[in-house]
Amino acid sequence: MMDDIESIISLNKEMTFEEAVDYFKGKIPITMKQFYELSAEYQTLAFTVSGYTKVQVLKKFHDELLRAIKDGETMQSFRDKMNEFLEIEGYEGITNFQADNIFRTNTQAAYQVGHYRQMTDPDVLKLRPYWIYDAVNDTHTRPSHLAMDGKVFPADSPVWDVWYPPNGFRCRCTVRSLSRRQVEQQNLTIENEIPKAAQLQDGRFVNVIPDPRFQTNPAKVPFTPDLKGYPETLVKAYNKQVKGKK
Repeated sequence: MMDDIESIISLNKEMTFEEAVDYFKGKIPITMKQFYELSAEYQTLAFTVSGYTKVQVLKKFHDELLRAIKDGETMQSFRDKMNEFLEIEGYEGITNFQADNIFRTNTQAAYQVGHYRQMTDPDVLKLRPYWIYDAVNDTHTRPSHLAMDGKVFPADSPVWDVWYPPNGFRCRCTVRSLSRRQVEQQNLTIENEIPKAAQLQDGRFVNVIPDPRFQTNPAKVPFTPDLKGYPETLVKAYNKQVKGKK
């Protein structure tokens, strides 16, 4: 049984990378003002960077992040290329903190979408029907994310519509799939609902909710060229983007 699981996961590693690229490629660059006009559900289809309103600048950010995801480039390489472009365009360069925030949040989202599609492959789901939330347990971990660490839910639980990472800017959390045997061997509890509040090991009480704007699962709102029913803001931005490529 273990050999079967490892074989399936091995076969899906490439798919994760390709789908991360496909996901980010489909994001539509729009201004922050346009972004806030969208509901949270549709914000996952858009790409924006605070402080910039010119579409060509936003598109450059998008293109460089897409290149980084495709080629495995580092945050520093992304920052250097963006700062060279921004200075030519008359802007100040982005700081290390800004670059890290933009780079980590967007690349993490792309790879988590690929990971989600790997874990929801029917063959993988059959063998590993439970998912566990895995937060990086250190001093930088947000208390609300820490409250989710180690919680196990069925893979098809609606919990993952809200709590699938990233769940905030620069979020490092991930989700791992588990077999029934692993759940039993590790004496884990399968839960069905998230408590509204929880007490951490250090005694702090926290509200168990993701950060604002990160309360949806980006992998569950796939972009397609069929824009029927999409918000007008997104349709206009998409049509403008397509027109600019002709």
